[in-house]
Amino acid sequence: MTVETTPRIARVTVPRRGVRHDLRAVRVVLHREILRFLADRTRIITMTLQPILWLFVLGTGIGALMSGPLGSQGPDFRTFMFPGVISMSVIMTAMFSAGSIVWDREFGFLREMLVAPISRTSILIGKCLGGALVATLQGLVIVALAGLVDVPYSPLLILTLAAEMFLAAFTITAFGVLVAVRIKNMQTFFGVVQMAVMPMLFLSGAVFPLSNLPSWLSVLTSLNPLTYAVDPLRQAVFSHLNLTPAESLMFNPGISWFDWQVPVGVQLGLISAAGLVLLLIAAIRFRRAD
Repeated sequence: MTVETTPRIARVTVPRRGVRHDLRAVRVVLHREILRFLADRTRIITMTLQPILWLFVLGTGIGALMSGPLGSQGPDFRTFMFPGVISMSVIMTAMFSAGSIVWDREFGFLREMLVAPISRTSILIGKCLGGALVATLQGLVIVALAGLVDVPYSPLLILTLAAEMFLAAFTITAFGVLVAVRIKNMQTFFGVVQMAVMPMLFLSGAVFPLSNLPSWLSVLTSLNPLTYAVDPLRQAVFSHLNLTPAESLMFNPGISWFDWQVPVGVQLGLISAAGLVLLLIAAIRFRRAD
């Protein structure tokens, strides 16, 4: 006599989506971005050497063409370029971090994250926070060279630069994520990034003063979003230098809208708002992506 037994069916319960799971997803994605950065020594070295070359090779070369200090007075050209080189390091690192979405899509890891019971927005938030933190750490490496270009080591200055770098890096990463959510391969991503970021970087005042510019170039620099990321860094650095009012006006004029000098707080507010708007648009596009 045989007894028929009904096989048991294993039930799998998928947890409901909620704020707790989304926050955990943000933490996991952020942690993964940091581990990926620390494990890639080649990336760390190249991302560090490039701004150092800009600072000491390009800065020294242009300074020599000017017969020493800028215009025979004021700070050395390398001192002037120091905030701009910090911004270059932060921007490039942040964009590289944003490009990891394209990398994850190519190798199938992104699909595994998309099927998890979490919101897609939490993935992007983790990417942006991770990219901002990694870019800030990379920027602090350049800050460590401050003494070599006659910038004093001040705890307040370092903390100020770190906070400003994080805000700028978050916005840049959000912009990179917005570009990356619909791109299928890395070559296309870096082509688009180079076409979009490099002109904005050169128009931000990172490599030349914003004073005494032609009117058309002044308009372009005022409309350039990266200008509002670079200028707070320069304002923070130059506030710790011993310059005359005339030298400050020449090499650190700030940003003006008509006759109104835009405060640093307003600039940081604009950068923060831009980051949130870019993240929101990227989240909307990411929900429709495959």
